[in-house]
Amino acid sequence: MPDWSAILSRDGPVVWQTAYRLLGNSADADECFQEACLAALAASGRQTVRDWRALLQRMAAARAMDRLRERYRRARHEGPGDLAAFAGSDPGPPEGATAGELAEQLRLALTRLPPQQAEAFCLHALDGWSYAEVADQLGLSVDHVGVLLHRARKQLRERLAAHLDHQPSAEAP
Repeated sequence: MPDWSAILSRDGPVVWQTAYRLLGNSADADECFQEACLAALAASGRQTVRDWRALLQRMAAARAMDRLRERYRRARHEGPGDLAAFAGSDPGPPEGATAGELAEQLRLALTRLPPQQAEAFCLHALDGWSYAEVADQLGLSVDHVGVLLHRARKQLRERLAAHLDHQPSAEAP
């Protein structure tokens, strides 16, 4: 039986940050964190866990992406006015508002990626995992991870290009 107290004190904050970074909401991050812990416990009954942090981060990222997809599916049915509730940032200076809007656009773009691309992108770009670490966790070759990340970046660049082109210049008066 794993020592959950030690695992959570050592790896818990990083895993929670993974969920929060994707969701931008503490309550949703808390729920994803709990779901990831339950899923990791279930997985540990089926196989030996070599790296608890990696397993928990991967599960938190996957659950956060699922939650984001559900959030945007629901928002589409409720209407465009409800998307503002998901921005995840308080109104503030123009830079803060712009950053919050860009973060929300990135979250939306991530939900439109194929699940494996989104997971690889989140683990590598947001959590700082190496290609080899992502490959090991996802059961893929390093080359396949490179292809997934290339495709994810290309799609994100295309989806965010329109938003980035409309940003005011920092040099504008």
